[in-house]
Amino acid sequence: MTSFLDALTAIPRGTSRGRYNGRPYAISKTTYAGGKSIKLVAEELGGPDYISLNPYQPASGPLLKPCEMPAEKVIAFVTGVVIEG
Repeated sequence: MTSFLDALTAIPRGTSRGRYNGRPYAISKTTYAGGKSIKLVAEELGGPDYISLNPYQPASGPLLKPCEMPAEKVIAFVTGVVIEG
């Protein structure tokens, strides 16, 4: 889970652009509760793909809550996206 958390931390807060599997995405990352809760949404530009997840950092350890998609899909995106700019 550390590589996922490191990759998630590397995505800047606010709106950014990135590439995943050669396709462009608009990515929005918002943090809450002092960084213990994050909302990440990514939309493929000019395509149908959509990524949405909420990872939490409770005292008991990291918890990933993908929004109506498999955890593997969001983990692959977060660890594979290349932020532009």
